[in-house]
Amino acid sequence: MLIGTIIAVVVLAIVVIWAVVQYNGLVARRNIVDESFGQIETQLQRRFDLIPNLVATAKEYASHESKVFAAVTEARAEAGRAAASGSPEGVAKADKLLHDAAMQINAVAEAYPDLKASANFSQLQEELASTENKVAFSRQAYNDSVNDYNTKRESFPSNILAKLFKFAPRDMFSVEDPAARKAVRVDFS
Repeated sequence: MLIGTIIAVVVLAIVVIWAVVQYNGLVARRNIVDESFGQIETQLQRRFDLIPNLVATAKEYASHESKVFAAVTEARAEAGRAAASGSPEGVAKADKLLHDAAMQINAVAEAYPDLKASANFSQLQEELASTENKVAFSRQAYNDSVNDYNTKRESFPSNILAKLFKFAPRDMFSVEDPAARKAVRVDFS
């Protein structure tokens, strides 16, 4: 009788330990799914914050340079009109405009020796690609953790505890809207 009681206690202990391990495994996987989804939200927020700022920065830089070049173009046109008119006052005014425009070009050239407009746009493209890669990576990590959780939840013998403790299945992250599958269009106008 004593041996039977010991065996029953050992079997019960094994079942309890197994149940605790299985339950904790399900909880851990469910928490990983939740954390993975949080990472998607973090990366989407990063994209939401980053892209408009980068576009605005690139637009500002491009508009700054275009203002400088527009000023140079206008000064050259004014110099041409002044030269055609032969008016000393007009030529002096045109000379001043050309001088000021040249100073602006020199200021841009000193600040940006390579006139880095193309570098800024390249940086924008790199940041966009990096952000999209981080979003894609977060989605993949989430889907991997959902797959692991659902497999554990559905596999025997842990499925017994999953049903008992109502561990619900989780859905994979997928894009439902066909328009969302298209590349993001960035407009600098």
